[in-house]
Amino acid sequence: MLTIGCHLSTSKGFAAMGKTALSIGANTFAFFTRNPRGGAAKAIDPADAAALRDLLADNGFGTLVAHAPYTLNPCSDKPRAREFARECMADDLVRMEAVPHSYYNFHPGSHVKQGAEAGIELISGLLNEVLAPEQTTTVLLETMAGKGTEVGRTFEELAAIISRVELSDHMGVCLDTCHVHDAGYDIVNDLDGVLEEFDRVLGIGRLRAIHINDSKNPLGSHKDRHERIGEGAIGIDAFERIVTHPQLRDLPFILETPNELPGYAAEIELLRGLAG
Repeated sequence: MLTIGCHLSTSKGFAAMGKTALSIGANTFAFFTRNPRGGAAKAIDPADAAALRDLLADNGFGTLVAHAPYTLNPCSDKPRAREFARECMADDLVRMEAVPHSYYNFHPGSHVKQGAEAGIELISGLLNEVLAPEQTTTVLLETMAGKGTEVGRTFEELAAIISRVELSDHMGVCLDTCHVHDAGYDIVNDLDGVLEEFDRVLGIGRLRAIHINDSKNPLGSHKDRHERIGEGAIGIDAFERIVTHPQLRDLPFILETPNELPGYAAEIELLRGLAG
């Protein structure tokens, strides 16, 4: 069965997220580790986290895919911004042990005209500070659309970061379908070719999760504007190939389309139907 879900709110706690996921037909989900715009994280109730773990086990959930706040920029040109990213990520990785063996996804950041190479050095340097040998969480770099000075617009940039991380066995990649399409990777007409390139540059074993989103913009636009499944430039036929592809179909899929819960439930049902 397809492992699929969407972003859910943590406002009512961990167990509530699991119950919400079940109510929309999901068997995984994503959540922000703290306010998506940054700031302090809400304290975790151990009993609440244990209740979620039981619910996940009882209902055959796949791996969860947490998300770091959007405001974190590990390769900022401002030292305090980089320190804020380090503090948040270090704290998040400790907190993630409440739901062990999950994924923690983050946007690599924007180099702010320092150059991609400087950005890569700063990102990998931060990861070398926050990763711990004993952690159960795998940290995922997200593929980016390439707007502005974003790092991670190519598979080569992601590979360069991972190659400099000492505990690289704790690292993986989350492929965002809107982002890679907007970055210029033709997943509509040449999905096999894109995955072959991913394998050549990063190794397909690094691919751990998919953010499954349509795009409002054409191939190579570098815009990063998500659309509902089948309503954008990627299109429903491409999504059928994606959810049935032998190198992708067993990964957790996370919807980040412009929807509320009923819309996500409908997309989950649609994609399950395509997956067969």
